Amino acid sequence: MDIGLLSQSAAVYSTKRIAEEAEQMGHYIEVVDHTKCSVKLGSGKPKIYLVDEDITDEFHAIIPRIGANVTRHGASIVKQFELNGVFSTARALGIVRARNKVRTLQIMSRRQIPIPETLFSVNPDNIEEQIKILGGTPVVIKLQEGTHGLGVILAETKKSAKSIIDTFYKMDTSILIQKFITEANGEDIRIFVVGGQVIASMKRTSPVEDFRSNVHRGAGTASVKISDKEQHIALEAAKYLGLGVAGIDLIRSRKGPLLLEVNASPGLHGIETTTGINVAREIVRYVEKQSRKKR
Repeated sequence: MDIGLLSQSAAVYSTKRIAEEAEQMGHYIEVVDHTKCSVKLGSGKPKIYLVDEDITDEFHAIIPRIGANVTRHGASIVKQFELNGVFSTARALGIVRARNKVRTLQIMSRRQIPIPETLFSVNPDNIEEQIKILGGTPVVIKLQEGTHGLGVILAETKKSAKSIIDTFYKMDTSILIQKFITEANGEDIRIFVVGGQVIASMKRTSPVEDFRSNVHRGAGTASVKISDKEQHIALEAAKYLGLGVAGIDLIRSRKGPLLLEVNASPGLHGIETTTGINVAREIVRYVEKQSRKKR
């Protein structure tokens, strides 16, 4: 089977691991920098080019690893492969939706998946009322399209919250505000879903000087057993966003597990080294199974 691995760099851990496993399983896999791809529309079948090379019919399947700064273009390339009948581990629409935290939470709320109390607005004149609606401080302020914990700020007092929110509004930056879950103690759960199954899960604990539990921010990790409800939330979230491969982030609260966000291009380093599970191989197996169905 011929697989296109859409990634900006072959040197990234996750990209290397997937490529290694695909090759060991006897497949041809090519790392395709989607930022160097173009789509030609018009007469005849739409064409996809890598620089000047026609790769329209080169692959049986693609595995998108789309960077946050090129989401729209990357999703457009994925969509064209989809329209041309190529299987993708993530739908283009799912990639776009997952990148926007508000859109993800709107979909989850509609599907009655539990989420933290969340508010988004663009009105700088009623910030105090916005904080009051959430039950007061502390609150977490997030960029709607932040990643790796960047653009996530904890405001512990009303004064600091008003100052931060007002600054973002004046910068015309899209944010959301969430009630801080104190009892989580700086911990969250990353659940890795592949092909409608939970493959691995780990607990991430924030460093002492930070409240963010992202591995990129230096969080500690440990393998963790998840509950049936946590598994259900993870599987439903991936399904509703149309993602065959996804990283689902949950937080444990007094009310039970709450979904924080969904990652359409989750990193493999933390989950593989923490759990010892070969997640990359599971992704390739999923591609094998779905490609056979499609053919």
